[in-house]
Amino acid sequence: MPGMMDTVLNVGLTERTVEGLAAKTRNERFAQDSYRRFITMFGNIVMGVGREHFEDILKHKKAELGVVQDTHLDAKALKELVGRFKALVREQTGREFPDDPLGQLKMAIEAVFSSWFGARAVTYRRLYNIPDAWGTAVSVVAMVFGNMGETSGTGVAFTRDPATGERTFFGECLMNAQGEDVVAGIRTPLPVRALA
Repeated sequence: MPGMMDTVLNVGLTERTVEGLAAKTRNERFAQDSYRRFITMFGNIVMGVGREHFEDILKHKKAELGVVQDTHLDAKALKELVGRFKALVREQTGREFPDDPLGQLKMAIEAVFSSWFGARAVTYRRLYNIPDAWGTAVSVVAMVFGNMGETSGTGVAFTRDPATGERTFFGECLMNAQGEDVVAGIRTPLPVRALA
């Protein structure tokens, strides 16, 4: 059921681990970008804060700085967004954003299991005659970061064209992005042949 279940990226980032990630990669901008992405996904999927609230704050920050793309925000701006996003979560839920990696992981796993009963997944199962009783698994994997700069990226690829079924290699990619950016339509992906 590709794209039907919820996903939470960057689980385990906390006020302390984001500093470690910045130091290890020597890239504070990347670390803060990953953290603000995590707070957005976790806040929305796990804690029930509408994604549009995060997007409004992000849009305001970009307008304030006169930039168009998220990738044009520097580490300082992203760190400010992290603070605003955490304040939003507190305001909307009455709870602090969790700062314990194991607690984050448990909450994320529960949310992914719960998404089996989400509208997208239920509709998909009905369309393709997939029994509700089959259930789902949750995969926990190490992150491969595509948002470390213009020399990293993300993408999706298929051995058939997903629109036509034609037997041809099909792929789309984005530079300096994470997987959600491709599937969520946040940015327009490039054809994978652009990597040549």
